[in-house]
This record gives sequence, structure tokens and C-alpha cells, in this order.
Amino acid sequence: MAEPVADIAGGAQAAKDLFSGAVGGIAQVLIGQPFDIVKVRLQTTTAYPSALAAASSIYKTEGPRAFYKGTLTPLLGIGACVSIQFGAFHAARRHLEARNAGRPLGYGQYYAAGAFAGVANSIISGPIEHVRIRLQTQPHGAAARLYDGPWDCVRKLCAQGGGGVRGLYRGEAVTVLREAQAYGLWFMSFEWMMNADAARNGVPRSEIASWKVAAYGGLAGEALWLGSYPFDVVKSKMQTDGFGPAQRYKTMRDCFAQTFRAEGMRGFWKGIGPTLLRAMPVSAGTFAVVEMTMRAIN
Repeated sequence: MAEPVADIAGGAQAAKDLFSGAVGGIAQVLIGQPFDIVKVRLQTTTAYPSALAAASSIYKTEGPRAFYKGTLTPLLGIGACVSIQFGAFHAARRHLEARNAGRPLGYGQYYAAGAFAGVANSIISGPIEHVRIRLQTQPHGAAARLYDGPWDCVRKLCAQGGGGVRGLYRGEAVTVLREAQAYGLWFMSFEWMMNADAARNGVPRSEIASWKVAAYGGLAGEALWLGSYPFDVVKSKMQTDGFGPAQRYKTMRDCFAQTFRAEGMRGFWKGIGPTLLRAMPVSAGTFAVVEMTMRAIN
């Protein structure tokens, strides 16, 4: 009779993981969207000499609302993405803990659980980010606008990609690589800092102060981007590329090669400044909200 009870308990915990992740995802979008549009503009054009110049130009020519261009798609989707990230990570973690038979997880196992979460997340993060990037980089003004919102963008990407969802999933291979590396590092870094604090101070994890949770989450965000940023640059280039005769990059490998030939190694780090500035508050807010939500519902 123990198995059904265990299944119910496991299902309830999985639901809590998913719900906490969704709440954290909403916080992530609201905090990070202005930084993200500056990052994407720097990655995909040479029009701006710096992040400050990009932000100033966006503000002057498009107005303050432009910093939340394309927000509807991530607001609907990133909540689901972060929900999947935390749900998949904790499911993988519990599986590994069961296999360890009481031994604590190694940090390679935390990385593997995070990478699994990233790959699971990439199924929906790829098209969501593709639509967001297209909306963020389209010309300003009603006359020059390419898409009349997220659903029009989805429809046109599917049509331009030859029908079906192939156009929507452009750049998916590099998205999978980025997500696996990024979230492997993200969760591993956060768990290491949380476990070290609990051991150093002799307290259970649930008693670690919320400001520390936020600080460790912010530092984990820095590790995420420093370890995966070149993949993100290639993804952005592929997801702003044209279709048909206007397509510059045939494959992920071709995009890496062209970027290196044209810009050298520096080309893979364009926009890293605003990305790291964004990572600290966004990741801090995400982990703090998820952790506090989990403590509240438990």
C-alpha cells in the first residue's frame, strides 16, 4: 500500500515545483525584459557602439515602452519555461538521489540534472525566444513593422520556413546546446552555494536568509551566461536571419564559422556587458521567488 501514497506525494511535490517555477518565471520576465532587448540589438546589429548607446537610442527613437517590446510572448511562455526548468531539475535530482541510495549528490550530478532541465525546457524556449527576438528587432513604426504581434509572427515564421513549424524552430540545435550548458551551470552553482552555506552555518536549507538566496541566485546567473554566451550569440544570429535567398546562415556550424571569420572571438561575446548586468537581478529574483514560494506552499 506504500506505492500509491508515495506516488501521490511525488506528484504533489512535482506540482509544487512546477507552480513555484511558474511564479519565478513571471518575475524573471518583468525584471529582465529591458536588459534583454538591449542584448539582442547588440548581438544582431553593428549599429550601436555600446550597451549605453543602444539603450539611449531605443529610448529616444522608440520611447520607453520599446523596452518591453515582445513581452507578451515571454510573459506567457517564460513562466512555462521556468516551471519546466525547476520541475525537470527536481525530478532528475530525486531520481539521482534514489540511485545514490542515501549518498549525497555530487556536483556533476547536479550539473546533469540541470542539463536535463535545460534540454526539456528547450522544446518550448526555442520557439518562444525566436518570436521574442523577431519582435524585438523588427523596424520601429507601424509602416515598417513586419509582424502585428506574437501570433502573426508565429504564422509568418511557419509560412516562411516552408510550412509547418520548421521556420519557428530555426536555431533549435544551438538552443539545445545552450540550454544544457546554461542550466547545468545555473543549478549546480546555486546548489553548491546553498549547500556550502547550510554546512558552514549548521542550519537547514529552509532557514537560509532570503537575501542570501537572492545573492546566490544572482551569482548563479553570472555563471550561467559566462558558460554559455557564445551559443546564445549564434542562436540570436540564426533567429534574426532571413529566409530563402536572404538567408545568410545555413547551419549552426556555418554561423559559428562566419561569425569567427568576420569578427574573431570578440564576435561571440558582443552584448555580454548588459547580459551580465541583467543576469544578477533576474537570476536573483527568480531563485528568491521560487524558493520563497516553495517555502510558503510547503
